Amino acid sequence: MKNISVILLLVSVAACSGSNRPTAPQPTAVKTPVKNVIFLIGDGMGLAQVSKAIQQREEPLNIESANYIGLIKTSSSKQAITDSAAAATAFSTGVKTYNGAVGLDANGGSKKTLLELLAEKGYATGLIATSGITHATPASFYAHVESRQKYYSIAEELVDAPVSLFIGGAEDHFDNRVDKNRGRPDNRDLVKEMAAKGVTFISALDELEKASGRVGYFTADNHPESVGNGRSDYLAESIQPSIGFLQRQSKTGFFMMAEGAQIDWGGHANDIDYTISELYDFDKAVGAAMKFAKNDGNTLVLITADHETGGLTLPAGDTKSDEPYSQAGHAFSSSGHTSVMVPVYAYGKGAEAFAGVYENTEIYNKLLSVMGH
Repeated sequence: MKNISVILLLVSVAACSGSNRPTAPQPTAVKTPVKNVIFLIGDGMGLAQVSKAIQQREEPLNIESANYIGLIKTSSSKQAITDSAAAATAFSTGVKTYNGAVGLDANGGSKKTLLELLAEKGYATGLIATSGITHATPASFYAHVESRQKYYSIAEELVDAPVSLFIGGAEDHFDNRVDKNRGRPDNRDLVKEMAAKGVTFISALDELEKASGRVGYFTADNHPESVGNGRSDYLAESIQPSIGFLQRQSKTGFFMMAEGAQIDWGGHANDIDYTISELYDFDKAVGAAMKFAKNDGNTLVLITADHETGGLTLPAGDTKSDEPYSQAGHAFSSSGHTSVMVPVYAYGKGAEAFAGVYENTEIYNKLLSVMGH
């Protein structure tokens, strides 16, 4: 009888746990909703890129101050390897879509974005990028087009999009300065159209102090230069004045997405100096966001990547030498994106919700949850 009891107990345990996948502990619910979110996306920034950046300088990265760390799976709806449009759409809408799609589901249906949803609820919203503001990642938070390459159509959607503040390049996609052999191919001048609708265009960040309503700041005619070619660190410098501006626009709270776009471009070029200099620039923005969150106490800073670019590894040196492990080198295995999971770093209020391993679409769900929606 005793043996039978033991067998029954083992069968019971196996039935309860043997066929089920283990689940990570669920984070404690945030007692009060997070008021503000600063979402920083390091395009193409995998764990190897962060590791290399840490190894190349003595002082810690600001990213290292994150309270909680997770990993996200990055595949798109139809491909094992995502592009930036599908990945950013997963963040902004909570659904997987095909590569190249902006703000659409896998069947081509338009999906309301996180930014649009929060704007309806009274939040101020901001987008900042070191690329053109019509590029895949920022576009996925306000536009709905079948191809990320339709820059002029994406620009048209920004005219009436509920974006309180945008900072980035690609003024050429908006204006019609044909006398300079650039600008839109049609006769529309979206800059004038937006100005007629009350959008204020500024030419320096300090102008944000007195600005109100909707504001745009074009940092380049096309894409801004790289840091290595002289771009200022406007990404980091824009964080604090943008926060001040957004706070004045709404007492409900704000949502701001800031992208370090050119980390990805360094990966595509297999240029480690390009990659790491852009990551350092991005990390300055992380530091500015964390400084505000620490003092504010009601803000979440979320840092992640849409995918990894370049297949970067940090291998040992000459394995035939006496000390092959004395320092790490670097090697790229691709000029494109890879399918590896990428890290998520969370700091501030609600950060604990972002620990664990999950799909990139969960970023959307978790953000809405910690914000009480």
